[in-house]
Amino acid sequence: MHPAHVTLCEVGPRDGLQNEAQPVPAAAKIALVQRLQAAGLREIEVTSFVSPKWVPQMADNTEVLMGLQRPAGVRYAVLTPNLKGLEGALALPAAHRPDEVVVFGAASEAFSQRNINCSIDESLARFAPVVAAAHEAGLKVRAALSCALGCPYQGEVSADEVERVVRGFKAIGVDHCGIADTIGVGTPRKVQAAMERALKHFPVVEVSGHFHDTYGQALANILACLEMGVHSFDTSVAGLGGCPYAKGATGNVATEDVVFILRGMDIDCGVDLDALVDAGAYISGVLGRPPASRVGRAVLAKRGVAVNVAS
Repeated sequence: MHPAHVTLCEVGPRDGLQNEAQPVPAAAKIALVQRLQAAGLREIEVTSFVSPKWVPQMADNTEVLMGLQRPAGVRYAVLTPNLKGLEGALALPAAHRPDEVVVFGAASEAFSQRNINCSIDESLARFAPVVAAAHEAGLKVRAALSCALGCPYQGEVSADEVERVVRGFKAIGVDHCGIADTIGVGTPRKVQAAMERALKHFPVVEVSGHFHDTYGQALANILACLEMGVHSFDTSVAGLGGCPYAKGATGNVATEDVVFILRGMDIDCGVDLDALVDAGAYISGVLGRPPASRVGRAVLAKRGVAVNVAS
């Protein structure tokens, strides 16, 4: 039996835009977040506090958060992979601070070394003080487990490897565990096997799926999770995103496509599809290309709208 309600965490403003080669103005990022929350999204990953040397697209993190008007009931998350990043987020005035922070680790040793230049155990040790300090500041901590279904360097990733890191996340006190298919190679049974390991250590309300659509499997993987009762997913408006350390990986599953299938299954997610398509068209126009979302393109075509410039 499928859940009656699904929570979508919109990651387009952060995970979706971070790899764009062209600079995206802070004003456009602010406008995107405001359009997303107006469409009904209540969980939004807004930006990251990382070195601008490594992720120049997120150098305007403070400007973006300071420029947002947050309606009641909307929660903002930011990526803070180290204490310096967390300190940056906490330096904001209270009204503009995020509600939760995100740390990330890999299920693959090879990916951990290539991505953050340390072993899995070292990464967990680095995250432990971040988790403790975030909790002391009253912030929730989400952990993202990347390459949980496959690694661009190692290849296959086993459920045992997934559980090892899930157990590590639990040990350092994170509140929520997200299982991420960073390169989009996961298929339903493999996804369910990974999810089973996460659910051994976290309640279903604190487990989520993050699926890239590189091989067109993301919606099938979401359906496989729904069958298990998992009801929280990361999605990215207009299918924005990719991974700088995973050649060929495409964006996260498009929010529009997920909302469409949930509507067809009579599962509530609280999102206005037409307003969401407008948000996807807006940011796609800023970037100068059509949305990657099939639903977004279909709705826009039905309206007779071309998307090629900012509006």
